[in-house]
Amino acid sequence: MAKKQFKAESKRLLDLMINSIYTNKEIFLREILSNASDAIDKLCYQSLTDDQVGLNREDFRIDIILDKDVRTITVRDNGIGMSAEEAENNLGVIAKSGSYKFKNEMEEEKAEDISIIGQFGVGFYSAFMVADEVTVITRRYGSDEAVQWQSKGADGYTITPAQRDTAGTDVIMHIKPDSEEELYGTYLEIWKIKALVKKYSDYVRWPIKMDIPHQERVETGEKNDDGSPKYDYTMVTENETINSMVPIWQRSKKDVTDEECIAFYKEKHHDSKDPCAVIRVNAEGTVSYKALLFIPGEQSDNAFSAERKSGITLYSNGVMIMEKCEDLIHDYFEFAKGIVDSPDLSLNISREILQHNRQLRVIGQNLEKKIKGELEKMMKDDRTKYEEFFKNFGVDLKCGVCDEYGRYKDFLKDLLIFHTSDDKQVTLKEYVEAMPESQQAIYYASSDTLKHAMSLPQCAQVKDRGFEIIYLTSPLDEMVLENLQDQDGKRFCNIVTDDLGFETEEEKKAAEERDIECREMLDYVKEVLDGAVTKVKLTSKLVDMPCALSTEDGITLEMEKYFRHGPSEEMRSVRANRVLELNPEHKAVQTLKECVESGDKERAANLAKMLNTMAELMAGCDIEDPAAFVKQVGTLF
Repeated sequence: MAKKQFKAESKRLLDLMINSIYTNKEIFLREILSNASDAIDKLCYQSLTDDQVGLNREDFRIDIILDKDVRTITVRDNGIGMSAEEAENNLGVIAKSGSYKFKNEMEEEKAEDISIIGQFGVGFYSAFMVADEVTVITRRYGSDEAVQWQSKGADGYTITPAQRDTAGTDVIMHIKPDSEEELYGTYLEIWKIKALVKKYSDYVRWPIKMDIPHQERVETGEKNDDGSPKYDYTMVTENETINSMVPIWQRSKKDVTDEECIAFYKEKHHDSKDPCAVIRVNAEGTVSYKALLFIPGEQSDNAFSAERKSGITLYSNGVMIMEKCEDLIHDYFEFAKGIVDSPDLSLNISREILQHNRQLRVIGQNLEKKIKGELEKMMKDDRTKYEEFFKNFGVDLKCGVCDEYGRYKDFLKDLLIFHTSDDKQVTLKEYVEAMPESQQAIYYASSDTLKHAMSLPQCAQVKDRGFEIIYLTSPLDEMVLENLQDQDGKRFCNIVTDDLGFETEEEKKAAEERDIECREMLDYVKEVLDGAVTKVKLTSKLVDMPCALSTEDGITLEMEKYFRHGPSEEMRSVRANRVLELNPEHKAVQTLKECVESGDKERAANLAKMLNTMAELMAGCDIEDPAAFVKQVGTLF
């Protein structure tokens, strides 16, 4: 028979797919096995009403046959097969789906009884990524005639009569010669095929069988010197099932224990530590799916690498579609690992990239609610475990609060916990619930470490009033509070930069009079510091400390430290407007005032510089000239 040509659009699409669309060549086997599974699904379904099929459910199988001498891989099934017309229609036109047509033609109430995974169409043509010639020998159930479809790619195909004893299909792929870019011969190795089946098609419901050679010990009939029997070793080939067929996530909860799920997690994700939570979902409705998710027990070594992306693998009826589906859940839950399996997902041309469809969004939203619910349960029932989880993955939740201008803050805020001055970790909601009636704001202090934040001199006045302080120890924390804006109507108050709201009107008036009285000293100190600070002022926040450093106009010292390590020169140049705050009740500040008023400018200058450096040290800042500071301190003796 003369060679037939693909339609022009199909020819262009085939060439594009082989050379461009599929970047992961190894998925060809997944596609061919998926098609074989579909063919068996059809015949198995037909056998329910046709007793002439002559096959029981346990008789159906898929065989993989390797021939390294002629460089072929054959995938054989005993499914429904194709007639010559069907081979023409299904294989001669790219993206023509026999499986899809079969399902759509069934009565609607019956269509729910069968699930079609793959389709002859674009997926079938993925074989040309590794093969320079593909031959399909197929015989339709109920027909005595077989047909052979053969093609070397975009140049066309032939259809000729063939011989096949029973219904089913053989897909014979002649593997390309090796090149510098690709060792195609590895696909002819048993270990490689087993690995691909394990990775992509382990949970196809029909047994995938292959001849596997084993070394077997046999007695020779002779004896050793000690009288023990002699053994020889020979290679024996056994036809083995290489897929497990029944995925753990498809089984009911009563049939699979949490211990078995944890063992599955450890094996699949190569983690020696138990996950801190196991989430099992069996959803039926508008979108049906099953999921088995895990929250890891610790941060992985590649936590901040590009490879860390979401560990959720997407399946459609046991066939892996995407190993890491980044579109399923948002980045703030990307620590979650596991599997989602749904028959309702639409697949696009390459089957590696899911369309952003409604089903995927619904599944993702539901999974996020499940993850959040599990974390809330952990927080309530096992606070120690939750604190350990937050230590590992709290940064993801904080980034989520800040992402897209706070779009997800309401969903995530109750999962955040913060250290407090009561030596515990609380949510913002818990903090507000424990506030005394007289407290009007949520007080917080920021620093690099918890220990340093607790030692900030501005803490004293808040603690003296019996109010808790939240300690922020991450560069993200201030941005988190900025995005949240408030909690249950209570504003956030930075004890370093904001008005604490403690002064009465009389105290404010007295402070204004004191500022006027000390104006000469304040102006002198600012002049001596020569641009190191933008303002010098008196404060009532300090109890027993002479000075402290604060900021104004939005950029705090913690933000400055964060920006200093930024990727651009512009970011690294961001500086906070520093304010030196002096405690007028402290002896050191009173001495400074006396020196300025008496004209002892040299001593006043030393005191001013020393107080500023002390304030920088307490704020956790690097000082420019430690030696000068030591020299200044030396003048006191």
